[in-house]
Amino acid sequence: MEIFDRKKELNSFIMEQRKKDHSIGLVPTMGALHTGHISLAKKALSENDLVVVSIFVNPTQFDKKDDLEKYPRTFEKDIELLKQVSDNIVVFAPTVDEIYQGKVISESYEFDGLDKVMEGEFRSGHFDGVGTIVELLLRTVAPDRAYFGEKDFQQLQIIRKMAEIKDLPFAIIGCPIEREQNGLAMSSRNERLSKNTRAQAGFIHTTLQAAKAKFGTKSAVDIKDWAKSEFEQHPLFDLEYFEIADENTLTPALKIQDNQKYRAFIAVYADGVRLIDNLRLN
Repeated sequence: MEIFDRKKELNSFIMEQRKKDHSIGLVPTMGALHTGHISLAKKALSENDLVVVSIFVNPTQFDKKDDLEKYPRTFEKDIELLKQVSDNIVVFAPTVDEIYQGKVISESYEFDGLDKVMEGEFRSGHFDGVGTIVELLLRTVAPDRAYFGEKDFQQLQIIRKMAEIKDLPFAIIGCPIEREQNGLAMSSRNERLSKNTRAQAGFIHTTLQAAKAKFGTKSAVDIKDWAKSEFEQHPLFDLEYFEIADENTLTPALKIQDNQKYRAFIAVYADGVRLIDNLRLN
């Protein structure tokens, strides 16, 4: 397995692959890899000759310094995990200085309002940081396709918008959420949960499934009120938001339209750890 920490060396390697007419896939990660990341890598391998997995904990997308410091870093374990998947994976693991060249700041983007709701409302500057790092990685690797999990569905839509705004000629591919046995969406943050909380955290997905069952017979407002009351009765979880929104515009739904697709979005605190999830409703 090839591991690069400098853009110049990675670019030279990719140029050699292009000479062989090899297609390139990109899977951006912040490390602490789990089955969800591996599913992205496998999807990318099925559609490309070579896959670049980036491992970089991006400081500009954290609105809280404490959250950045606590983010799990398991580089050696990550490499061993990827080695078991395929020989056609290369790793790009740059330093902060290599990526930002001494200026650790985000670019400012206009995401047409996609960044103003849900995550954007509670995490100031988060999506500018996401857009900045993803644009840098896309321009560095210049992949045919880049793969992102739908657990961060709002992020996925914003990355698509960023690629459109910047006229980046790379396909942005969304991939289904991988879940633990109890339904909890797989996340690197799950490692910070206590054993008991992690076992009970399937409640988040169960609530989303129940909301889906109510969708079509109850109004969006009624479903939101019901979800809030469910979490008020659960001692382990502190609900930050539950929203039903248009899948394309992310506009919160006031009235359900027959010809539009909707998702339920949720953010919850458990053991001081912030967990997010979403589910298509129709």
